[in-house]
Amino acid sequence: MDASTLGDTLHAEFGGSWSAQAMHASGFCGTWRAQDADGMRLFVKTAPAAQAAMLRAEGEGLLALKASRAIAVPTVAAFNLSHEHGLLALDWLDFASPDSGFGQRLGERLSGLHAATQPRFGWGRDNFIGASAQRNDWSAGATLTDWIAFWRDKRLLPMRQGLARKGVGQVLLEEVDAVSDGLHTYFADGHQPRPSLIHGDLWSGNWAMLTNGEPVIYDPAVSVSDAEAELAMMDLFGSPPAGFWSAYQSGFALHEGYIRRRGLYQLYHLLNHALLFGGAYAQQALRCARALRSAMF
Repeated sequence: MDASTLGDTLHAEFGGSWSAQAMHASGFCGTWRAQDADGMRLFVKTAPAAQAAMLRAEGEGLLALKASRAIAVPTVAAFNLSHEHGLLALDWLDFASPDSGFGQRLGERLSGLHAATQPRFGWGRDNFIGASAQRNDWSAGATLTDWIAFWRDKRLLPMRQGLARKGVGQVLLEEVDAVSDGLHTYFADGHQPRPSLIHGDLWSGNWAMLTNGEPVIYDPAVSVSDAEAELAMMDLFGSPPAGFWSAYQSGFALHEGYIRRRGLYQLYHLLNHALLFGGAYAQQALRCARALRSAMF
């Protein structure tokens, strides 16, 4: 989609006269800053119609997070699907540099999101983690057995299958198999995961501070999962801001065994990065899987 076509689409959706500037902010879809003659601004994502399911899933995830009333997310202004293009329009957000209290507020808001227990693990539809399909079939219940089966069958196994199709070395596949076969050992410390709505892809590039000081999160890959899976992603490519952990644990207690399980949840994202980008991520995933095997009870 070019700027002219996008302007016409926005006119049909909202009226008025629109201009659009490409932002090149994503490797998976087109991103645009759009503005009408009255000053209304939107952040717009576009993709060919065949890939529009990614945009729809993102919009539905944002709606679910907003409905929780726990933390700020972009407001979905429109989803439009034509014969050739898909479009997701979000209200434009103005960011500010995080202040000294940002980490505390982020911890408070995220603990509020995770504390609202859900009945089962999964989600009402499959969605995407980056450009990879993310399977979300609902679990039968909310027991530890249900969670282990979900993490094995809907998270690690699909990544393992994708990497096998791509021809990744057998050594990594065997290590992933070993971790998958021993998942129960990582919960022998008594941790009982509670089903929590999570953002699902919450690295430091997917949170920010609004000009009013409130934390905001975006680009979700939502599911109902163990909250530790969220925290592990926050710890993978960086770390949460100062003040986060104490504030989070004031609202949602973190089990002392989280550090041992952290790599289990990070492995999923490393395998996805190996699938999408290859290179050093496969070696990083292999190191993670080997460390997990050595940490088995």
